[in-house]
Amino acid sequence: MSAATTPGVAGPGTNELPRRVRIGYGAGSVATGAFGTVPGLMLLPFLTNELAVPALAAGAIVLLPKAWDVVLNPIAGRISDRSTDPRGPRRPWLLRAGVVLAACFALLFAGPDLGSPALDATWVLLMFVACASAYAFFQVPYVSMPAEIAGTAEERTRLMTWRVAILAFTIMLAGASAPALRDAIGGRDGYRVMGVAMALLILTGVLLSYRGTRNAPIGAVAAGSGTLRDQLRIVAGAPDFRALLTTFVLQALATGCMLAGVDYLAGDVLGTAGAATVLFVCFVGPALLLTPAWAALGHRVGKRRGYRIASLVLALGAALAAVAGLVDGVPAAGVYAAVGVVGLGYAGIQVFPLAMLPDAAAVDARRTGSSRVGVYTGVWTAGETLGFALGPGLFAVVLALGGYRSSAGGDVVQPDSALTAITLGFSLLPMLLVLASLWWLRRYTLDERTVDALAGGDLALTPTPSEEGTR
Repeated sequence: MSAATTPGVAGPGTNELPRRVRIGYGAGSVATGAFGTVPGLMLLPFLTNELAVPALAAGAIVLLPKAWDVVLNPIAGRISDRSTDPRGPRRPWLLRAGVVLAACFALLFAGPDLGSPALDATWVLLMFVACASAYAFFQVPYVSMPAEIAGTAEERTRLMTWRVAILAFTIMLAGASAPALRDAIGGRDGYRVMGVAMALLILTGVLLSYRGTRNAPIGAVAAGSGTLRDQLRIVAGAPDFRALLTTFVLQALATGCMLAGVDYLAGDVLGTAGAATVLFVCFVGPALLLTPAWAALGHRVGKRRGYRIASLVLALGAALAAVAGLVDGVPAAGVYAAVGVVGLGYAGIQVFPLAMLPDAAAVDARRTGSSRVGVYTGVWTAGETLGFALGPGLFAVVLALGGYRSSAGGDVVQPDSALTAITLGFSLLPMLLVLASLWWLRRYTLDERTVDALAGGDLALTPTPSEEGTR
């Protein structure tokens, strides 16, 4: 089988996509950005500060639905690999799952007052499980598409540049407006209105991505042979994918801690009106300006080296945030500036791994002649989901160790130990996680030359021993 005809993966003839397809695909990040950001930012404070749920229990509620996604995502990938539809094998899932996701998200914060923290928490748990399930069947097909519609590593980088730029804008829009909407109305009604507004934003991204990819050059997907367990074993045995995934999961864990800490840092440590919105703009805003710059750097020095540089910048910003938050007399502007440095690195760590993932999946497809893009993506999004879920959960553990006091909507004076815990959970802990991730990034060996040579048919398409064992 030639490289040009490998099923389920774009061949070398589809080197450059029309701009409308790039923008249309990127629009899906409106949905993923809103859902990926708002629960991580707002759900833990909603549980601890509005429903009076203890910090450890609140952390478990945030974690458990995402843990379910870890199981569900590879299944969703396998199902989408085997789907057939005149509209394309992946696109129908965007619409079906996306509409359900928007509806469930509106219900997540719109629960009735059941008169008991336990009952209120149960409502949130059930709705979050429903959201997570729908998100799996939207996100996995969505992230699978680049390996099938873009024929070169460079074109996948261009596609990811649009996606990350739109993602950054959405994260900033959702992250800045969600707390502002809540605060403008106040109380549980504020959370309810915020939830409906974010659900409408998710629905907008769903519809735009479904329509915008209608002319994307996606062929029929030929799923890899063997059972799902066989496929997962083969994917887990891919060393470059495994190294990239571990790096990304550790950084997702770090990012999840920081997102969960924004509201606490703003309200309890800084105590400045509107600080949550400013912090979030500092965190995400640089990505709007610097995503093309990071992509250009990756083109010059390679994706792997660019990824390492971006990670170090983020770690530096987190270290500066720790100093600014712990040293007495440092004004809020010092914290904002440190978070701005974090944002510089955050822009890069969004661009590079998302461009490197389809490279790894495409290389596997070229070598074996079978597409496991959906399974690769399912495992990837499972890891991403786990990282972002463990982030708030880990931050909740830090809060509990610091003696954080939950409340039912009233103002509570926190002990100094809780304020220190908030600062360290937002800064020092993420810094250590990002630095640890670089040890795994060293093990990633694919470069643009290897990927494009394989896409051009210069490398042999021979099954691996484990692949032969499943046939």
